[in-house]
Amino acid sequence: MYNLAFDTTAAACSIALLQDDKMLDSYSQAMDFGQAEVLIPQIKILLEKNQISFDDLDMITVCTGPGSFTGVRSSISAARAFGLAKPKIAICGVNAFDAYLVSLAFAPDEIGFYNAVIIETKRDDFYYQIFDSELKALTEPAADTRENIIAQLRNKKVTMIGDGVERFLMSPTGLSLHYVKDENFLPIENVGLCGYKQYLRKRVDYPKPLYLRAPDVCLKK
Repeated sequence: MYNLAFDTTAAACSIALLQDDKMLDSYSQAMDFGQAEVLIPQIKILLEKNQISFDDLDMITVCTGPGSFTGVRSSISAARAFGLAKPKIAICGVNAFDAYLVSLAFAPDEIGFYNAVIIETKRDDFYYQIFDSELKALTEPAADTRENIIAQLRNKKVTMIGDGVERFLMSPTGLSLHYVKDENFLPIENVGLCGYKQYLRKRVDYPKPLYLRAPDVCLKK
């Protein structure tokens, strides 16, 4: 099956074309703004490059966040629009926490007692979720301060992964770090693999935005 995965929730526009669990091609461009304008043209280019038409696609997998309010809405709106254009296609939503965990699933020696996915918010806090040694969730996805996250990770070996790790570790934490993997942005192949896993389990989640706080908005003066 052909699976088109994409993500505009963070500091990049990323697209992957997979056949089952194998990535055929991908596109990623780091960018803080303008992902929505780049997404559709680059999807068209990627499909044409691989001589695959929209009708050949069996599945769309999209990252549902957390991330920027506009970025989350842009990618989910695109995925839902594709679903309206082709009603028989499977439309799947995958959150960034589960997608980051794919990297640890392929590297079991790097799994700690606690496994924290740390995602950049570009504010004083961080998006985070903590998993156990079997990669089962111990906490719900949330946004919180560095100090409160550290308090939940003390006295055990800790693995950290995500695009917020570098800033999180800029000053000492006092934690016993087992493994650290800082990502510039979410590996888009992971999003596609999560979607394919849901498809095999016949538990495809229709994409709904994962908002962990209200959008940053202000009134014109």
